[in-house]
Amino acid sequence: MSEQEQGFVVRDRRGSGGSGTAESSASEETRAASSSRPDVGASQKASPLPVTFSSFVISLGSSALMLMGERLDPRQEALSVDLPQAKEIIDLLSILEEKTKGNLTSEEQTVLRDMLYALRLKYVALVPSK
Repeated sequence: MSEQEQGFVVRDRRGSGGSGTAESSASEETRAASSSRPDVGASQKASPLPVTFSSFVISLGSSALMLMGERLDPRQEALSVDLPQAKEIIDLLSILEEKTKGNLTSEEQTVLRDMLYALRLKYVALVPSK
């Protein structure tokens, strides 16, 4: 591969309203497909949802639930349980709650509080009693 053809090119079209020619889109897809990371090309095609504090908390919470064996999609295979990793995420969310106290909207605070409550209940139910 020549030096010019390494990797892929990402063009930010947010300022231009997302208009572009089909030719430039096709060449970008070709460059993305030829890169060593095909998942990057796939993510360029989907329009991303905006990342908000609430979506961040929900993402972390979903990860913790999956680590506790929760299937978020009924068609999904059963997952292995990793309680120490799930506890780490719960602890991270707890720190986030402590550090953001007084700086969140009421909706953000509710999402964080409710997520922590649900995660803690599930974790306690799964931890073997001593």
